[in-house]
Amino acid sequence: MEQSILPQMKKAAKKSLKARDGELASINRQLDILNGGIFADGELPYFKDKIAEIGHFPLRPQKLEILQINVGYMCNQVCEHCHVDAGPDRKEIMTKETMEQCLEVIRNTGAHTLDLTGGAPEMNPNFKWFVEEAAKAGIQDFIVRSNLTIIRANKKYYDLPEFFKKHNVHVVSSMPHYTRGKTDKQRGDGVFDKSIKALQELNAVGYGIPDSSLRLDLVYNPSGAFLPGDQAAMERDFKKALDEDFGIQFHNLFAITNLPISRFLDYLIASDNYEDYMYALVDAYNPAAVENVMCTNTISVSWDGWLYDCDFNQMLDLKVANKIKHIKDYNEDLLNDRNIVISQHCYGCTAGAGSSCQGTVA
Repeated sequence: MEQSILPQMKKAAKKSLKARDGELASINRQLDILNGGIFADGELPYFKDKIAEIGHFPLRPQKLEILQINVGYMCNQVCEHCHVDAGPDRKEIMTKETMEQCLEVIRNTGAHTLDLTGGAPEMNPNFKWFVEEAAKAGIQDFIVRSNLTIIRANKKYYDLPEFFKKHNVHVVSSMPHYTRGKTDKQRGDGVFDKSIKALQELNAVGYGIPDSSLRLDLVYNPSGAFLPGDQAAMERDFKKALDEDFGIQFHNLFAITNLPISRFLDYLIASDNYEDYMYALVDAYNPAAVENVMCTNTISVSWDGWLYDCDFNQMLDLKVANKIKHIKDYNEDLLNDRNIVISQHCYGCTAGAGSSCQGTVA
């Protein structure tokens, strides 16, 4: 079944779920699926019951370390696994007014890491201004999550490697595989070659070179209905292949489990893999990963300023369970006193060695 529907899905993936009015563009429909079926029938335990077994329900935040800001869902790619349902047709873009509110928080937060994401964050028309202003705040680790191809998408982006260098941005880049076939299968024809060119340009200005302070990390997401392998082993394979074939160097590889939401959930259902994948996540549940899941040290900010426990909850519109719900009212002390909102997609962050935007957690 999975193979037979791939051509159809590739054609559909030229647009976001929202643009093609897909059933799973409805957040309520996604939540119905995640909370019903094999969980409602008792075949699999709800996530809250699993973490209750080890005394972690309700899940509570620890010290805030990471402020993650999504500056818009617009993207130059329409990737099969995308949990944001990003694409060129998504017009949700953070305004300068909301960016100003974020900057005020950045200047006063106790978080040591600022993590800018999208879509392709570089497509926000005020992206460079925001980076310049945020860099002045002296945050310890300033991350921009780039899909790489944006660097080659248009002449106005060609200076991004030098721009990132100027502001000492930590570049975290999506790279599904070190082979053309697997990368283009997940992200579209031509993505691999453009990604390689972008990585070479980043290397040319000093990114990813051993002992360089210009950090370049890659992110791996599985290209199908399976969990990632050992992160350290994959990092060795990626480094060997990219260096030997293209002379490319980078610092670390982060292996991230695909969570069953948005376009990846759509893929799982269309390929008749949803139940098997959820069984795999639950079977791989690791209690040791629960304590360090990213929602315990992160606040996620949406393009319109709403606050979430993590980027995945943002895509399901599961706002923080706190009276402080918007960046304009930000109060770190009050936000630290909350229960983290969970659902069955959270199994993805506790499977195996665990998964976060910074890679494994256990």
